[in-house]
Amino acid sequence: MQTVKKQTEREVYLRGLNCADCARKIEEAASKIDSVHSASINLLTQRLTLTISNEYDVPRVLRQAAKIAHSIEPDIQVTYKEEHQIGEPKKKRMLSYTPISIGTAVFAVALFSGAANILLLLLYLAAYMLIGGKVVFRALKNITKGKIFDENFLMSLATVSAFFIGEYPEGVAVMLFYQIGELFQDAAVNRSRRSIIALMDIRPDYANLKTSKGTQRVSPEEVSIDDVIVVRPGERVPLDGIVIDGASALDTSALTGESVPRDVEAGSEVLAGSISQNGLLTIRVTKMFGESTLCKIFTLVQTAGSKKAPTEAFISRFSRYYTPTVLFAALALAMIPPVLVPGAVFSDWLHRALVFLVVSCPCALVISIPLSFFGGIGGASKNGILIKGGSFLEALSRVEMAVFDKTGTLTRGVFKVSYIAADDPEKLLYYAAHAEYASTHPIAISIRQAYKGKADERLISNYIEKAGLGISVTVDGKRVLAGNARFMENEHIKFKAAQEPGTVVYVAAGGKLLGYIVISDEPREGSAAALKELRKLGVKKTVMLTGDSQQAGQAAAVELGLDAVYTELLPHHKVEKLEELDNQKTGKGTLIFVGDGINDAPVLARADVGIAMGGAGSDAAIEAADVVLMTDEPDKVPTAIRIARKTRRIVIQNIVFTLSVKGMILILGAFGIATMWEAVFGDVGVALIAILNATRVIRTMNK
Repeated sequence: MQTVKKQTEREVYLRGLNCADCARKIEEAASKIDSVHSASINLLTQRLTLTISNEYDVPRVLRQAAKIAHSIEPDIQVTYKEEHQIGEPKKKRMLSYTPISIGTAVFAVALFSGAANILLLLLYLAAYMLIGGKVVFRALKNITKGKIFDENFLMSLATVSAFFIGEYPEGVAVMLFYQIGELFQDAAVNRSRRSIIALMDIRPDYANLKTSKGTQRVSPEEVSIDDVIVVRPGERVPLDGIVIDGASALDTSALTGESVPRDVEAGSEVLAGSISQNGLLTIRVTKMFGESTLCKIFTLVQTAGSKKAPTEAFISRFSRYYTPTVLFAALALAMIPPVLVPGAVFSDWLHRALVFLVVSCPCALVISIPLSFFGGIGGASKNGILIKGGSFLEALSRVEMAVFDKTGTLTRGVFKVSYIAADDPEKLLYYAAHAEYASTHPIAISIRQAYKGKADERLISNYIEKAGLGISVTVDGKRVLAGNARFMENEHIKFKAAQEPGTVVYVAAGGKLLGYIVISDEPREGSAAALKELRKLGVKKTVMLTGDSQQAGQAAAVELGLDAVYTELLPHHKVEKLEELDNQKTGKGTLIFVGDGINDAPVLARADVGIAMGGAGSDAAIEAADVVLMTDEPDKVPTAIRIARKTRRIVIQNIVFTLSVKGMILILGAFGIATMWEAVFGDVGVALIAILNATRVIRTMNK
């Protein structure tokens, strides 16, 4: 019997990995392991995600991946379990500072001692080895493995060369400031990691499960659907469910970004991750922990970093060629002028070449750019907006056209019968309620609520639902049709089109029209304000696509202030219309679609950015979407765009600042104006400033 190969995904945690260039090398090497379909490193969460084509190869692949990671970055700790400890333990960190501290003291002695030449050289060498010995050792070790173009090699070559030309203080000082800069850089990255983990650290540790033996404290993963749990004041709700007893004010800020507590009582839906502030709640569980809203947020934010934005991908490619290019330019600067330029001194041009070497490291870009995008994603999640990757965040920053579904998106989806046109309204409602007996659609529910009696299931047979049209059913031996105008036309039923605004359901029995029912739906609070805000943000066109009647669609469009509306659309018609609208875009602008229903899934997938309502939206819509709004509020759409634009501004600032400073120092260095001190700033200083600037995304979005 042939064994079926099953693709699987595994994660390896690389604790202590802070070097962006090393992360890229590990990612590239891991992707070449046999049976690995893809490999992706998220530097901020220190996670290597491996997609393995055969689950039986998992142990071998994990061993090889760990070996690769250690060979490229020996100081990291490889684990297979996530740990929220950031950075090294305090004791180990202090021990790593000791040689640098002693080396700095020796360096100070050498600078101010006025010792003889040989003794002075020995003091500088001792200081250099204490401060930078680890860097030099790593560089030599990497060279033996064929890995040359990294920051260890560049810094070692530059400082050792400084010693050869007699610039001892400069060689030691450059290594010292490099090490100090690395410490600050690691601290900045770790600070960002702490901010991100704080955004995601809403996972409950336990659930109070009601059993026949009393209440037991168990892991949330052990609780099943329909189990009953208890949440006491101050505790976090561990799983999604419905309150069956008790009342409380819930703090939902970790999920939705809303600071105002939400009052819940018996019958209210509650989401995992909320905190009960003042009441005891008894909850019937409706979703397993892995399917809960909290778990989806946790997974989306953690995995979002693997979907790189175009800018991130460009920077990764750029860094591969940038460093070796600058290295060869430095070599040419050191060798060519002394040969071709009369009177040129080799040591002078070598000094200029060393400036090139020090400033060439691209870490400022390869760390700060992903950090900016991840910060934007984390900040958005704090506002109740889940963005599934940096590519979608970048696309959101360039929205040109916004397209919306109507029911459940711009409107509340809470329907009421507002008008009945029939000679015998009771007879009309009788047949309509029986026709809509099995449907869970809000319109069907509103019709059954309007019917005074109770539909008898025994009278119903031959039930056929026709998507986007209506229902055909036999009620008490009579064929009944309930649906829209197109359905009546298809079934050759004579009717006069309704003029009232709202959703119209025509009802026919025995081949004759009995009349029609008008169902009204109220706009969501904030829909009109959201559309107005989108226009302020420069969105050129707002459009609504709906399967509703022309009257209902036009009425909603006028009330909300939409630019265009297309009505009576089946799911495949929505996709066709979206493609037409997509062709109207100009330049690099993007089109977003916002929807909530199962029938919106194809359109959500087709749009440049699909945005789903996460509370009331269907699982299919949420799965197909690129962005999920946890609060079902349309005014979160402009918020998401503002976050995306803020993120992109910071990314551009970092790119322009980094390349400008490095470029300026490279030019000044080539002319002999910039010294090694400026070069150190161009490497470590610029990286630190860029990282600190990137962290502004998280801070500003948390306000």
